Amino acid sequence: MRLLTTAEAAEYLRLKERKLYELVAEEAIPCTKVTGKWLFPKSELDHWLASSLVRPKGLAAAEPMPIVGGSHDPLLEWALRESGCGLATLPEGSEAGLARFEQGGIVATALHLHARDPAGDPNVAALRDRASLNDAVLIAFGRREQGVLVPPGNPAGISGIADVAERRLRIAVRPKGAGAQLLLLALLERAQLGFDRLVAASPPCPTGPDIAQAIRSGRADCGIATRSVANAAGLDFVPLVWERFDLAMRRRDYFRPPLQRLLRFLASPAMTTRAAELGGYDLGEAGQVRYAP
Repeated sequence: MRLLTTAEAAEYLRLKERKLYELVAEEAIPCTKVTGKWLFPKSELDHWLASSLVRPKGLAAAEPMPIVGGSHDPLLEWALRESGCGLATLPEGSEAGLARFEQGGIVATALHLHARDPAGDPNVAALRDRASLNDAVLIAFGRREQGVLVPPGNPAGISGIADVAERRLRIAVRPKGAGAQLLLLALLERAQLGFDRLVAASPPCPTGPDIAQAIRSGRADCGIATRSVANAAGLDFVPLVWERFDLAMRRRDYFRPPLQRLLRFLASPAMTTRAAELGGYDLGEAGQVRYAP
């Protein structure tokens, strides 16, 4: 990423430095001060200029809905409300949310994708491998602890996904494309087990809390979800992995007030306190840019 100084940015934009500082004060131009002085990412200035183009009448640029789609997460839902960012949520699973985001229907989407190789970074790969998302950035929301939800006391003595398959326990599952379902498939592959080895409770559960409800009602013996979901439902939790939970958004929207308000809130004491109350979160990288082409 090429960074311009104030003098270089003013020359590039054909502005006086005084006018540039006015734009900075109004939070109207992409810039950063992490080094103690104002710097301007050239690629972001290019996008800023392009977004300000005057278009012919009747050729208005489509604006995405002010919605964060993708994966369901209780801490994210809380942050959207408490931050006052004005964004709604549409939990429909990581892959469905990514598709809706790629089509321009929503302003951002939450991702926690999984692959057989635990050393990879599927969230980054999802953006990098889609040409239509070459203006998208990936922002860390946090890391979450995923595992097997079981009734209090773990009566079946589950220690991993192999136990679920070998003992023919009923497992509540998520719809195709949901992050937790992708994790389940990845865990089965790593254990060299097929999905047909599982006794999947039907129908699939739309969200993690629905997984918990299936277990509490006796419809399932276990299911994959986060520690925070287990804690909220009063279930026991068998930890399996820590995963990355990220937000994808277009560069132009990253700099706009709704997402900026949300991202600033991620670093607030209230956010840290709430994450500790829910359990199973690591917010050490919250708000950091993980990928920007």
